[in-house]
Amino acid sequence: MPKPMREYLEEDIECEGLLECFHGLGGLDREVFGVLTAADEPLTVDEVAEAVDRERSTAYRSVQRLVEAGFCRKEQVNDAGGGYHHVFEPAPADEVARDLQRLLNDWYATMGQLVGEFETKYGGERESVSEADGPALSR
Repeated sequence: MPKPMREYLEEDIECEGLLECFHGLGGLDREVFGVLTAADEPLTVDEVAEAVDRERSTAYRSVQRLVEAGFCRKEQVNDAGGGYHHVFEPAPADEVARDLQRLLNDWYATMGQLVGEFETKYGGERESVSEADGPALSR
């Protein structure tokens, strides 16, 4: 179950917390993102796996989540023998920030609409319980 928004507002959240807050990415994903951003060049999954001390398949799933969320990019490198491999690097921070801002704006607009619907559905002129039961004994 997702955390309530109030919990996020009460926490001392760091910018890396946006991975969890916006995309539900976990601790390993944050660690992998840190490895990718600290690297001087794009990394293979094997290099990422070694850096985070995890199995290759675990590192691959984490990198894929980061790619799907837009936090990193996947590039195919063609080998001299005709094969290829993939390398991963962080997406440019300005692009990620724009995407996050767009998501935040969409979320804010949706929440504003839902608040309006809540007010329409549950607000308005309603009789109080005592008025509905009949005249009050003393006023």
